[in-house]
Amino acid sequence: MLIPIVLGLLTILSVALALRRKRPIFLLLPLAGVLATSLVKIIQVPMPFWETIQFIFDLRG
Repeated sequence: MLIPIVLGLLTILSVALALRRKRPIFLLLPLAGVLATSLVKIIQVPMPFWETIQFIFDLRG
């Protein structure tokens, strides 16, 4: 439950910064947070990294 709260706060903070400083680059912060969280979750799987990636993409079809 902590991860969605942190990502929500990061999103609110980045939108506020983007509006205040008028720089849309701050809107990439939530995307970076989601990608970092996904990468950490994939690394936590007790299989080799590449096999985990292949397994995730094999689930699609």
